[in-house]
Amino acid sequence: MERLVGARSTLRSSVATSSPRQRRVLDLPIRLDRSIRNQGQQVHAALRSAIIDGLLEPGMNLPSSRGLAEQIGVRRNTVVAAYERLLSDGLIEARHGAGTYVATELPTPPVTPPAAAHKIEAPRRKAFALGLTHADAELLRRLASNVRRRIVTAGPDELGYGDPRGSEHLRTQIAQHLAANRGVRCEAGCVLIVNGTQHGLRLCLDALLSPGDAVWLEDPGYYAARNTLEAAGMRVMPVPVDDEGIIVAAGQGLKGSAKAAYVTPSHQFPTGVAMSMTRRVALLDWARSSNAWVIEDDYDSEFRYAGPPLTALAGIGRERVIYIGTFTKVLFAGLRLAYLVLPPTLLEQVVATRAAHDRFPARFMQDAVADLMAGGTLAAHTRRMRRRYREARDVVATTLQKAAGGALRIAVPKQGLHLIALLPAGLPNEAAMTIRKAADIETKLLSETRIGQRGADGFILGFSGHDIAELSAAARRLGQAVRGYVTTQPQ
Repeated sequence: MERLVGARSTLRSSVATSSPRQRRVLDLPIRLDRSIRNQGQQVHAALRSAIIDGLLEPGMNLPSSRGLAEQIGVRRNTVVAAYERLLSDGLIEARHGAGTYVATELPTPPVTPPAAAHKIEAPRRKAFALGLTHADAELLRRLASNVRRRIVTAGPDELGYGDPRGSEHLRTQIAQHLAANRGVRCEAGCVLIVNGTQHGLRLCLDALLSPGDAVWLEDPGYYAARNTLEAAGMRVMPVPVDDEGIIVAAGQGLKGSAKAAYVTPSHQFPTGVAMSMTRRVALLDWARSSNAWVIEDDYDSEFRYAGPPLTALAGIGRERVIYIGTFTKVLFAGLRLAYLVLPPTLLEQVVATRAAHDRFPARFMQDAVADLMAGGTLAAHTRRMRRRYREARDVVATTLQKAAGGALRIAVPKQGLHLIALLPAGLPNEAAMTIRKAADIETKLLSETRIGQRGADGFILGFSGHDIAELSAAARRLGQAVRGYVTTQPQ
């Protein structure tokens, strides 16, 4: 807690003609931060901030140590120690026989920009916001217990500089999981732990491509991946998507050759379609013939509601595919834990780039998550969440369909954590945005994920990690807002 202290102190007059005994009174605008335990540090920090911020002007005569100590209620030695530190900092000067002064040579005080320039809004948590999950209390207790145990029993390997690929324990568990559930056969040595999907994507771009290189991106497609591609200096080439996934022939018909393609084949974002085997083969053939890489983002494959998980693209063409998996959807986004499965030919190059970025990932949480996997806790949690999210999906679809009265076309997905609700064709361009605001919901619009092509607009509705009652109420509001808007449009 901070306290403003007006230190009224008797100072020597800085006027040359004044008598040595002449005094004047000055209020020092300093703040003591009581959250700092050491009193000397409080005084030093307060005076330092006042000087750097320009509240105490260069050349200003400061109070004597005794005078300042009396005014702010501290011991004289405390002020002496603070002044000595300020002298070492070069922020004040001691003039023999004349007292202590603010240094005459100081940096220009910073200009404080308007508050709005510093405003960074955290993601909102309204109904239908994407990327939320439910982490139950029992899971969190077990994870916390694993972390504590790992820290207490840590040896030199866990406490030192680690393998840039990450924990071998976690990489082994991931390799076993992928072989059993996604048809991806890989060695633990080819798995690389990263801090989220976008981190993994950026590592691959920096290691394998150069600014200006072209990359295919599904259209409509994942907006965060597009941001990462553009931030890395890539030239994004939008390739349309239909009910079989990315249209490879359309990509091949574009001017210029691409060095990579970013795709979501098991559950295309945002449309939800699964890439057909014909398209998968065509995409892999293109990658081989073009000496290009396919970056497969398998972001929510654990949540398939009808039948077993689909075989990943990396399961049928690993030599040209970089696979990205994540724990964000099965656990929670704040964990910042994802992974790459690299073709052996790329391992050395990408690992070297990783070592240059952040050297190696933090260890203890990785091993704690690996323990959840090894003991079956994570698999059991995923099964529970699958049932919970299926219920949420069905509530949203049923409620929305009833409230909209046929004004929405709802695609109920067999996999994933979001669904698409399409508006009728022919509505004004701002229709979806107007309806979203009227319904007071947090959702992406289909139009916001498109790059080149146009089409019917709609809503991308996340149903995971939300309270069921909240989802039901929001679906009712959205359906009513859609019906009200559509019925007011001229026929």
